[in-house]
Amino acid sequence: MIDVLIAGAGPNGLMLACELALAGVHPVVLERHAAPVGEPRANGLVGQVVRLLDRRGLYARLSGENTPPVPQPAFTFGAFPLDLTMLAENPHYVLGVPQAQLEAALAARAAELGVDVRRGHEVVDLRQRPDAVEVRLADGTHLTSRFLVGADGGRSIVRRLAGIDFPGVTNDRSVSRTATVTVPASSLDPDTGGLRVPGYGVVPPFQHTRTEQGLIAWAPFPGRPAILSTTEWPDTATSDETPMDLAELRASVARVLGVDIPLGAPDGPALLRRLAGRNTRIAAHYRAGRVLLVGDAAHVHPAIGGPGLNLGLQDAVNLGWKLAATVSGWAPPGLLDTYETERRPVAERVVMSTQAQSALIAPGDEVTGLRELFAELLAKPEVTGHVAELMSGADISYPADPADPLAGRCAPDVVVHGYNGPTRLAELTRAARPLLLDSTGTYAAVAAPWRDRVDVVTGRLEGTPATALLVRPDCFVAWSAGDADTLRASLTHHFGLPR
Repeated sequence: MIDVLIAGAGPNGLMLACELALAGVHPVVLERHAAPVGEPRANGLVGQVVRLLDRRGLYARLSGENTPPVPQPAFTFGAFPLDLTMLAENPHYVLGVPQAQLEAALAARAAELGVDVRRGHEVVDLRQRPDAVEVRLADGTHLTSRFLVGADGGRSIVRRLAGIDFPGVTNDRSVSRTATVTVPASSLDPDTGGLRVPGYGVVPPFQHTRTEQGLIAWAPFPGRPAILSTTEWPDTATSDETPMDLAELRASVARVLGVDIPLGAPDGPALLRRLAGRNTRIAAHYRAGRVLLVGDAAHVHPAIGGPGLNLGLQDAVNLGWKLAATVSGWAPPGLLDTYETERRPVAERVVMSTQAQSALIAPGDEVTGLRELFAELLAKPEVTGHVAELMSGADISYPADPADPLAGRCAPDVVVHGYNGPTRLAELTRAARPLLLDSTGTYAAVAAPWRDRVDVVTGRLEGTPATALLVRPDCFVAWSAGDADTLRASLTHHFGLPR
């Protein structure tokens, strides 16, 4: 019997497969497409997920750098520029890699870990038993697995077959157009990389710019074609049955800015995409028996601010260790159910953020007045800091002991000074195992009965006020420096009874 079947070989499905494989569980990934689609989708990773990738050894592969990620000095929220240099602690990270590159890196990592990825296999039916899930594929093949995870996108067939509702709203007022383009060299601002538009001014790079007619964004990615996108709120619905062309985008730009700009197509394959309307939905449940949902199968929302991969990949890592513990037999009662209780509120906050931004970019005098007020608020560091934490996911706090100030929060970037010299937490978490960091040398004996599943590292801790930290495989703190009894209780609560 297969340990875990994962439907979908996108970033979330592949990340989950890697997490399971690191934990000694053998997943099989089913992908309906015979080969990677290669269609341009997300243009980068935004938020705390960049630190997470660093803690799995994937950041260096994707960035080509051997140094840790550093916070981004600026970003955007609802077409407002965010000056993050005013913050004492900046939580916002950005990694500008296209989704196809991310998928390729995760596929390579999955292959290294021995994950069985089967392309050209589509799930068409499932039946749950008390101890397994039976899956039928489009070619008539039947597979049996202990668990099935739907990572198959917003139109998830797994979600539908499991009978999980997908409530939410569809707003069909807006139309977004996106394309890879070239522009004359004279149209580029040499100082900022912005788009110089005679009769309008400069459209700044990597920001949303709102006018009373719509929204425009200019993204001159280094080493690859620039991307230009617009959003409008037309009076009548726009059909998406006819393919979009560059002339359609140029006409949209002229409506948004009030002036025409020349656009050319890049060499090679070009992105031309029109999206009418927005979906905002969260699955009624993330689990139905032995079927679970991850990523867009569990939630969809507007893409503004780029929170999708930040949310989905952290879903996968949260689920991975809990599902592996359940398959391996050491999970404490109810552990798998905490996947939904921890991650669903995070999805609700992302939906709130994207809805707020959608309201701030809409046309109308009332919105303009709201934006004037919001601009005043963002001049205050405490407001910008709050928004930055929301955008990056740094405000996540899972249910934990209220007497423990660090429990339930993402682990800080601790450096352990031991006999091997200084070691970053990111170097200690690549095996995705529970980890006890102990600067006192007294807690190792307490954790010894769990040594089959919890690693212990001793040394002086830099970067945290705690003298000891128990870190979950998803890099969230389970416990911080209480006494032996509270550590023992946390070990049992998170990682089950000792063998």
